[in-house]
Amino acid sequence: FRSPLTEPGVDVSEGDLLLAIDGHEITTADNPYRPLQGRAGQPVTLTVGPDADGKGARDVQVRPIARETNLRYLDWVEDRRRRVSEASDGRIGYMHLPNTAVEGNRELFRNFYPQSDFDALILDERYNGGGFIPVEMIELLSRPVLSYWARRGITPMRSPGFAHTGPRAMLINGLAASGGDALPFYFRRQELGTLIGTRTWGGLVGLSGTPSLADGGAMLTPTFRFFVDGRWEVENEGVAPDIEVVDRPDLVAQGRDPSRRFGRYRCSNRRRGLTRTRAGPDALPLRFRFVDLCPFVRADRGGAKILAS
Repeated sequence: FRSPLTEPGVDVSEGDLLLAIDGHEITTADNPYRPLQGRAGQPVTLTVGPDADGKGARDVQVRPIARETNLRYLDWVEDRRRRVSEASDGRIGYMHLPNTAVEGNRELFRNFYPQSDFDALILDERYNGGGFIPVEMIELLSRPVLSYWARRGITPMRSPGFAHTGPRAMLINGLAASGGDALPFYFRRQELGTLIGTRTWGGLVGLSGTPSLADGGAMLTPTFRFFVDGRWEVENEGVAPDIEVVDRPDLVAQGRDPSRRFGRYRCSNRRRGLTRTRAGPDALPLRFRFVDLCPFVRADRGGAKILAS
């Protein structure tokens, strides 16, 4: 997610005008991408400034990137995270899982830990491209809290330190495929929360070990298939949502996100009916609460005794 204009030492602000690239003046009649063609990763000098007449202009060196796809994706994700946070007063977390391969695992581990203490989580796996069998992803999401540890004067600590047991919703659609089919299937099987959206793609017959042909082509043949409890599952049917929400194209074109909005609504309603998942002073046994509040009390087998001050 490297952005050329936000790297250290690059003095460019939103609203600045692009006046020249490597000394060649750029006007509204020019295509600014033309002088950048083939320059990805190479130093390029931009002349920028607040006014078109060149007053206050300055030169900055940047290293262009080959495509903007990752930055546009990051903006899409951060916009949805911001909307969920604002609508829930910062109490519901959000993360998008683009696949079940390297990028999806990276995003899960990058986002789960800082949001594990939130009251609820929205896991967005729409457009999930699959990859690996998402066993480790589900293991992290289904990790239970095994115990709490009381500490004097501060919030109790839990073991394991990072786990989430509050309400969760997973957003799915017809472009979540392969590992993107398996992830919501495991999510439902582990009873981790509600599936919201539309039925997934439905492809859990796998291809592997197929040799290349002499002309450079290949023959693809299925070599393994998904089943559970003696039944074929998912292939040609996908994973159906618990609550169907269609992301209508006209609403998406307006910048709206029906599935994400309903997921936040669902988590908010479930959160109101549940106790908080984090351990606060009220979660402590009575004896330890008393000891923590009064430094002159000692707890032993016979109960609490007042010590001389």
